[in-house]
Amino acid sequence: MNLENPTSPESATPYQLRNLLVAIAAIVLTAALFFGFQVQQSGTSLDAVAAAALPIDVALANNKPTTIEFYADWCTSCQSMAADNLSLEKEYSDRMNFVMLNVDNTKWLPEMTKYRVDGIPRFIFLDPANKAIGDSTGAIPREIMAANIEAAIADRPLPYNSTSSDRISPVTETQAADISQPRDHGKKF
Repeated sequence: MNLENPTSPESATPYQLRNLLVAIAAIVLTAALFFGFQVQQSGTSLDAVAAAALPIDVALANNKPTTIEFYADWCTSCQSMAADNLSLEKEYSDRMNFVMLNVDNTKWLPEMTKYRVDGIPRFIFLDPANKAIGDSTGAIPREIMAANIEAAIADRPLPYNSTSSDRISPVTETQAADISQPRDHGKKF
């Protein structure tokens, strides 16, 4: 009879305990990931805010003040402000236009150039005649955004004009593609 049999009841207990602990840890991690994704997905998305926003041509034609937000889906500061911005849109949309322009869409390059967008989120405040009256860049607290919106609606100077936070995602200009060929070797044509 072999006394060092690995399947004996005395030697199987430590392995079973280790396997049980690994299985419990895997279940706990799986549950945490599942619930973490559920919480993340239930938050307000940039898509929801963009869906509630007006097209820029409609906003510029209806004689109300306008807030233009330049954003990108990858911008964590933009994402962190989504819920506040959606609530501001719902609260003030009867008196203020809200426009969202995605900086990753080259269609908005003229607007990005006009308003000198070099970081996002970037907010441009326009009066009813579409004249720029102020701007903010970065993750701006809801109270500051609300104060600026209320001032624009009341045709008063913005209390937080040209504000900037340290939570800015830089935007770089789209570079032209390099069309030189590897075998050109500096030939001049």
